[in-house]
Amino acid sequence: MSPSDPGAEGEAFRDGLEGLDRLLEHRVRLVVCVLLVRHDELPFTRLLELTGETNGNLGANLRRLEEEGYLTVRKEFVRRRPVSWYRLTRKGRAALRSHVTALDRLLHRPEG
Repeated sequence: MSPSDPGAEGEAFRDGLEGLDRLLEHRVRLVVCVLLVRHDELPFTRLLELTGETNGNLGANLRRLEEEGYLTVRKEFVRRRPVSWYRLTRKGRAALRSHVTALDRLLHRPEG
């Protein structure tokens, strides 16, 4: 691929975009997955602190990840208060790894 062939470069770039995960294109969902890879399991309140999101926005994004099978939630009571703990599933870890790999390929694609 040469700089004189912008069509080929555009095609290669679009091919690279195919590896991106639509669900993880949203900033909050991506950050949640990265945090859960680092910490294995976190409660809702800690995710709230770390992301700086509102309860509603974070809750909606966590629910979307859960619906797609990217994370699981475990609920318990601590001192009579409900606590929701979130953990990435195998599917979520694989999706994050694939998404980051696709981003890396796009960023480090050799110029032809």
